[in-house]
Amino acid sequence: MRSKKGEIKDVQPIRSYEEINDLKWSIKRFCGERDYILFLLGINTGLRVSDLLTLKVKDVKKKKKIVVKEGKTEKPRIIYLTNIYGELNDYVGTLEGTKWLFPSRKGDKPISRIQAYRQLNKASKMVDIPDGIGTHTMRKTFGYWHYKQFKNVAELQTILNHSHPEITLRYIGITDEEIENNMKNFVL
Repeated sequence: MRSKKGEIKDVQPIRSYEEINDLKWSIKRFCGERDYILFLLGINTGLRVSDLLTLKVKDVKKKKKIVVKEGKTEKPRIIYLTNIYGELNDYVGTLEGTKWLFPSRKGDKPISRIQAYRQLNKASKMVDIPDGIGTHTMRKTFGYWHYKQFKNVAELQTILNHSHPEITLRYIGITDEEIENNMKNFVL
């Protein structure tokens, strides 16, 4: 996203479980189930928002694994839905009269990237999460926590389709975080 001055907004991953849970609660409470499932799917799959918004009900209904052809890279990617299967299918069961997983209230189309951004920002403000939240926050949060859990930058690089491990670490903010932590604890 671009800010009012025209520079690109630097979105960051959400680095605490508490903030993730606060944001989940806020999205569900103030934005609704559609936006909650979008966030849940985003932070658990690492898909770009443009790929999430093109998903259809039939793509995910009663499935624990799907293949998504990523729009930016044109590469197929296997997505596992096992960890969110129950919530996702409960939501799918509420959708009638639409083919889109994230339907807009304006006609037969999915919500826009701008609308997804607005909803994320609205929810983040309600729980005092600082600026730096955008639709790409979901993908970066997935990457950050995947790296923290498995410490396998090569695997994450493959998942995110990055060309170099250094790009992946910079993308998820690990490089800056590690340097900051190391400098805080450095002593001779």
